[in-house]
Amino acid sequence: MVTISERAHEWLAPLLTQQGEVAMLRLYVKSGGCSGFSYGMEIEEQPAATDDEVIDAGRGIRVLIDSTSAQYLEGAEVDYVDALMGGGFTIQNPNATRTCGCGHSFQTADEAGQPKGCTL
Repeated sequence: MVTISERAHEWLAPLLTQQGEVAMLRLYVKSGGCSGFSYGMEIEEQPAATDDEVIDAGRGIRVLIDSTSAQYLEGAEVDYVDALMGGGFTIQNPNATRTCGCGHSFQTADEAGQPKGCTL
C-alpha cells in the first residue's frame, strides 16, 4: 500500500480540490530514466483500467495505481519537500535499490528497466 505524508497532504488537497470533487492522484512507474524506471504522477477523475487499485489516503485524497506499477510501489510514501532549488513531490520507495541523483529514477533488485538519459 502507498501512503501520503502529512506535508504531501497539505499540497495535494488544494490541487485535487481545484480539479473537482472526484479528482484522484494517479501514481505510476514507467520504463526509462537514468536508473531504469521512473515515477509519474497525474490527476484523473476516474480509473482508466479495470486493474486500477483505488487507495483511500485519508482526508479526501484517493490514489490510483495500476497493477503493474503497484508491484514497484508497495510500501512507498509520497512526500513533499522544500529545497533550495525548488520543492516538489518525491517518492520514498523501499523497493528501490538504486536511485538517480535527480530523484525521479530508480532500479529494483529484480529489474532494472531500460536506462535513458536523465531529464526533468
